[in-house]
Amino acid sequence: MRAFVFPGQGSQKVGMGAELAAASGAAREVFEEVDEALSQGLSAIMREGPEDQLTLTENAQPAIMANSIATLRVLEREFGIVLAEKGDCVAGHSLGEYSALCAVGAFSLADTARLLKLRGRAMQAAVPVGEGAMCALLGADLDKARALADAAAQGEVCQVANDNDPGQVVLSGHKGAIERAVAMVKDHGIKRGVLLPVSAPFHCDLMRPAADAMAEALEKTAPGPFALPLYANVTAGEVSDPAQEQRLLVEQVTGRVRWRESVLAMRAAGVDGFVELGGKVLGPMIGRIDKEAPATSVITMADIEALAKEIG
Repeated sequence: MRAFVFPGQGSQKVGMGAELAAASGAAREVFEEVDEALSQGLSAIMREGPEDQLTLTENAQPAIMANSIATLRVLEREFGIVLAEKGDCVAGHSLGEYSALCAVGAFSLADTARLLKLRGRAMQAAVPVGEGAMCALLGADLDKARALADAAAQGEVCQVANDNDPGQVVLSGHKGAIERAVAMVKDHGIKRGVLLPVSAPFHCDLMRPAADAMAEALEKTAPGPFALPLYANVTAGEVSDPAQEQRLLVEQVTGRVRWRESVLAMRAAGVDGFVELGGKVLGPMIGRIDKEAPATSVITMADIEALAKEIG
């Protein structure tokens, strides 16, 4: 069994997609369609920067999705690899869940781009700049991270945002609480706490206004049927019902990204190979979750050609 997985925020970098666009008309079409859907030259920002524009949440989210879908389209159009035939399930990390849904036909490319633009804007607007923060805890498991978050909260929001792998958990919340958490890591047997360079505290209760905005948006643009089951971030379980997934996408804005559990659930269901499209973040993470899990990250034309030979 094979799972196709899609990276989340943080995987963006200036120059992303440029090689694919130069080599493939199928990739260029994706970037052009996203530009048109957003009435914005997003592909130029992806290609040339400036970096501060690309890292803006409202740009990074659709850009990462566009890069993943461009990679998929090249596989499909130029190498005849049909995801629904070669895969058994999909999953994505945070915004990557939207990329996964686009890949299996639940959303059109244009709708996915517009939803992610709105999601990025809503998340940025939910908390004034400087009031929220996030930190990565290195050498922490979920139990240690929860205990630290509870101790550091002191009446403020401090919650587990991402359970990424056995040695990396991310906290999110009020800036003061997150700074306290970083200062207290050693007391909780955690190797290190690192403040993350993010513009908002994602996946915690402070994102409630953004969740409300996404609930409204997803009422107007609801997911349709999808060709393969998806493992959802907030349940780490398999979903194939569009109405259920619509609810889970709203919960996802404030809920914990249960990536470690999702990978373990896919493994338990029989997945014996993972393919990350458009990034090199989830592949290494999967290797840390399960050293026996084969994971391939696909970004370049050479990567795509190698994958097509392997699974074609």
